[in-house]
Amino acid sequence: MASHRKPRSRIPAPLTGHSRRTAVGFTTAALASVTLLSQSANAAPTGPKPAAQSIEQVKEKVDALYHQAETATQRYNAAKERTDQQRAKVDKLLDSVARRTEKLNEARRMLGTYAAAQYRDGGMARSAATLLFSNDPQDVFDQSHLMDRMTGRQKQAVDDFQKQRVKAAKEGGKASESLASLTASQKQLKVQKKTVQDKLTEARRLLANLTAKEKARLAAIEKKKAEEARRKAAELAEKQRQEAAAREKREQRNAGGSGSTAPSTPSAPANSSKAAQAIAFAKAQLGKPYVWGATGPSSFDCSGLTQAAWKSAGISLPRTTWDQVKAGTRVSTSQLQPGDLVFFYDDVSHVGLYIGGGMMIHAPKPGDVVKKAPITEMPIYGSVRPS
Repeated sequence: MASHRKPRSRIPAPLTGHSRRTAVGFTTAALASVTLLSQSANAAPTGPKPAAQSIEQVKEKVDALYHQAETATQRYNAAKERTDQQRAKVDKLLDSVARRTEKLNEARRMLGTYAAAQYRDGGMARSAATLLFSNDPQDVFDQSHLMDRMTGRQKQAVDDFQKQRVKAAKEGGKASESLASLTASQKQLKVQKKTVQDKLTEARRLLANLTAKEKARLAAIEKKKAEEARRKAAELAEKQRQEAAAREKREQRNAGGSGSTAPSTPSAPANSSKAAQAIAFAKAQLGKPYVWGATGPSSFDCSGLTQAAWKSAGISLPRTTWDQVKAGTRVSTSQLQPGDLVFFYDDVSHVGLYIGGGMMIHAPKPGDVVKKAPITEMPIYGSVRPS
């Protein structure tokens, strides 16, 4: 009886490059489809995420990115200021080195003239001329028998050459150190610039991905936030008015009483006329674009605007918010006067110029312009009255 054998399994032929890629493509697509179907079948039907929550999350992230960019901008401003100062120092040192080199060359020429004359006249050995131009001119002074044969003017020429050479080497060393410091500052400047650009690029990307409906929702949230800030600013202005009136009454009572006077805050700062000039300057900049790192005249960042405003009134402020907050007298929010600087956030990364009534003029952020705004739209760190 004939035996029955199992049919032999066929070994598939090796896949070619094209067929292998096709198979992998089909397999990947199939796995993806199965995974999606499985997830759809097993997932609980929670429904779509509320649009308001999604937009608020985007807004929170965008605001955080803008804040981080502004902090990085202040670091950039500080690095740029150091770089500019270091560059000026290097330029000054290089000019000094050039002048010193010219003096050294003149001393060298004078020394060479004497050496050549002595050599021609036979009054100085060839080895003496070599010593005069050795790497260490001090060797010349060690040859007492040679110096005794020189005239006073010749000795002075050797002395001048030695002094000029030492000074030239010293100033050359300073210039080299300053150049190294400048290079380090330039590297730091580049890092901070990239940090700012990366934060702003990410914020723009998030905003660009919003639909028209989502952008409208975001605008509504911004409007509501601005209205709330204006309401709080009006309350602050009323509180300031009441406290000012109370101070004035106390001053009047003290003036008509026993003659003793209690310390009180003046109703107007001593530099009110300069503050008015600073405010006038800031108002003239309304509508100009915010550009990070800019100090005018066509664009500004926040500290660039306040610096330029007070500079117009004859008062020099530092470049960064971190230094400006130290430049003057600290005042409480309830005692703010027009012209005072108001700083925001725990890291003191933003500043505005107070104009009264709970309002300020400031350069807000990229994509915006110099504008008036309530000081209550951001968390206040503190305030300073420049002097």
